[in-house]
Amino acid sequence: MADRGERVCVLITGGAGYIGSHSAKALAGAGFYPVVVDDLRTGHRSAVRWGPLVEADLADKAALGKVFETYPISAVIHFAGSAYVGESMAAPHLYFQNNVGCALSLLDSMLEHGVARIVFSSSCATYGRPQAIPITEEHPQQPVNPYGESKLMVEKILYWYARAFGLRYTILRYFNAAGADPDGELGEMHQPEPHLIPRVIAAALGSLSNVEVYGTDYETVDGTAVRDYIHVTDLAEAHVAAMRYLESGGAPAAFNLGTGMGHSVRQVIAAVEQVSGRKVPFQDLPRRAGDPAELVADAGNAMQHLAWRPHHSDLQLIVETAWNWHTSILDSGLKAKTVNADS
Repeated sequence: MADRGERVCVLITGGAGYIGSHSAKALAGAGFYPVVVDDLRTGHRSAVRWGPLVEADLADKAALGKVFETYPISAVIHFAGSAYVGESMAAPHLYFQNNVGCALSLLDSMLEHGVARIVFSSSCATYGRPQAIPITEEHPQQPVNPYGESKLMVEKILYWYARAFGLRYTILRYFNAAGADPDGELGEMHQPEPHLIPRVIAAALGSLSNVEVYGTDYETVDGTAVRDYIHVTDLAEAHVAAMRYLESGGAPAAFNLGTGMGHSVRQVIAAVEQVSGRKVPFQDLPRRAGDPAELVADAGNAMQHLAWRPHHSDLQLIVETAWNWHTSILDSGLKAKTVNADS
């Protein structure tokens, strides 16, 4: 583990997860000392490498309080939460308990221990069905699922905590996180995997029989849904920028994180085929209820106020880093099986 020294200590909830672990690496590289709190229900112990891991549930106020008493926490980045739209429709109570209830527990512990700065991991799901493209931060927030509703509820709680208690916050609304650490140290490991790019890669590798294409009759470039894919490393760097913004006295604000460019499902499949040199089997299916034709961010405010730019989010680079990560994991698994068989 890294030596904290005199570096600013930042608590990262959900830091063993996909975006949280990449952000912990970026923060450490920028001179911060990341302390991760994660219950490891969906996170991975192996992804915590740049500071200590405290295995705890945010609903456990005693355990959370001990973290604040043990480490000189100056600020918090809050990633922890449930993030599957379909699951939220089937079990909304779990999403409100986990995403909203745990956020309240965290905020109250922060106030109790004199920590007044937080960066909150939100989502474009708070906007609901887009009324205009690209989507700005001024777009009406009308979620169409409990996941988006739970994120919006936390955003509102932050606003009122700021007014009542002087809490200082930055909200980051992600569009479609994708890709993997260019150094090959981290990547996307969800079980089950709901995201398009790793599913397309799985189909190319033969570990998935085919990738589903939901909807081929949208009014888009090729009839399939269009999304704004942003590299996870760019997201991580945005969290460093958000911490700097709060350190410099930045006012409470919400920022979209995206590229301003959209790519269709078929374009993603074509990119994976080009990078991998393999054909991707796919199955055309009807549209899923509630899926918008297009989601693209206007991230101009983040670029202006956070001095941030997405440098890694070219679709080709996103796919290359994801492909390298998934094939390295596959190779590691094969090598482990061979060693076990020979031992």
